[in-house]
Amino acid sequence: MKPADQKPIAASPAGVPADLVSMGFVAGAFGIRGWVKVVSDTEYADSLFDYDVWWLGRNGNWRAYRVEEGNRQPKNLSAKLEGVTDRDVAHGFKGMTVAIPRSAMPPADEGEYYWADLIGLAVVNLQGESLGKVDNLLSTGANDVLVVKDGQVERLIPFVGPVIDSVDQLAGVIKVDWGLDY
Repeated sequence: MKPADQKPIAASPAGVPADLVSMGFVAGAFGIRGWVKVVSDTEYADSLFDYDVWWLGRNGNWRAYRVEEGNRQPKNLSAKLEGVTDRDVAHGFKGMTVAIPRSAMPPADEGEYYWADLIGLAVVNLQGESLGKVDNLLSTGANDVLVVKDGQVERLIPFVGPVIDSVDQLAGVIKVDWGLDY
């Protein structure tokens, strides 16, 4: 599983890709020359540098920025975005989501899934009982966890071989060996 990719971002105005996927957020300015500090939600933080253009936005307002340079820091990333040369301007990006079009991502390997592709799938146990839909995923370090919601009920289901029976993206269903009362 590729835990980096979070919820797909809703369709956007003309010119903005409709398949944007959140990959992290801007935590603030870095230095005095317009660099930004980015917290990456990707499996490998610096894999965000695999994309030349990042979409930054909040509240449905998006703008593309070409990444001129980037560095991995001990706990996050720093990046120089084209046209941003001032610390105050960079600081204005604080809190913005960093997104990449899903269509720009390479296909997942056999048996691996982008988180964005699992969100919204129905979860059904081996007895045919509906457990809800995948709302989010968590990375615990040991394994990934599906956050499944069914109304007010939230279930945390480990995304591991003994629990996950099958993932059928075309049918929109994940089958699990998990009881309603777990």
